[in-house]
Amino acid sequence: MTTSLLPARKLRRTRFASNYGFWALGIPLAAFLVFIVYLFAYLFRNGLGVISWRFLTQPPLNGMTAGGIWPCIVGTVLVTFVSLVFSVPIGVFSAIYLSEYAPANFVTRAIRSSIRSLAGIPSIVYGLFGVALFVSAMKLGLSILASGLTLGLMNLPWIIATAEEAISAIPGSFREGALALGTTKWEAIRYNVLPYAFPGMLTGILLAVGRTMGETAPILFTGVTYYTRQLPNSLSSKFMALPYHLFTLATQHDQMMKVRPIAFGTAIVLLAFVLLLDAVAFVFRLRSAGSNKWQV
Repeated sequence: MTTSLLPARKLRRTRFASNYGFWALGIPLAAFLVFIVYLFAYLFRNGLGVISWRFLTQPPLNGMTAGGIWPCIVGTVLVTFVSLVFSVPIGVFSAIYLSEYAPANFVTRAIRSSIRSLAGIPSIVYGLFGVALFVSAMKLGLSILASGLTLGLMNLPWIIATAEEAISAIPGSFREGALALGTTKWEAIRYNVLPYAFPGMLTGILLAVGRTMGETAPILFTGVTYYTRQLPNSLSSKFMALPYHLFTLATQHDQMMKVRPIAFGTAIVLLAFVLLLDAVAFVFRLRSAGSNKWQV
């Protein structure tokens, strides 16, 4: 009788552990979802009233107590574009080299460790480095170009790490099958590895874009300006940006209560940009995953 009860007791303990694990993991997730819903509701309740076509297409007026955020949108898009042009090619080709060509030795391991360490450095450190390198040493001045290069430098570790992981996740048989048919190593990588790794690489790039759009410290030292009604006419111009504009309205303005709705509206626009990019990446990933089946 005692022997027959053991399996039943063990089954009950297993079910209890399973249920306990479910709730232990589910409760933090539910709390996080509640927080996200509250955050969205709070932002939209306080800032949705100022969102209009005029708000999106007008410059700030009356000391930023009226008008819109058009120069901020243009400046954010330009500096993000410059950072991507600089960081994406270097990051992707560096990841290809580390994953496919670099020898498995101490130097390569040290480089990978350094890349992951650089990804955790505070953004303000990159801002100070950008001042020393791009603004002073390279004589680029306070400009869109200096800010974009600083942000691109900050994004490089993210892009390299995620792109290398995406490439390394492709089975070795993909490369071996192509090489067995007489292709060169680069042709095997180009046609049998990169198309399947592209969705994972795109995820890393989009994460970098989202981080770029929300950063304030690097551009604070390298080119962003407090207020201007003029749009940038070249990459050497100063510019306004959404994150710094939001920071200014929320903490530095002498009429913070009056401009608070504009600050909330700016936060909604910045969040919408990031979510739109994430949605595009998600759709593109689904299509890429559907067309690129892992079949040799």
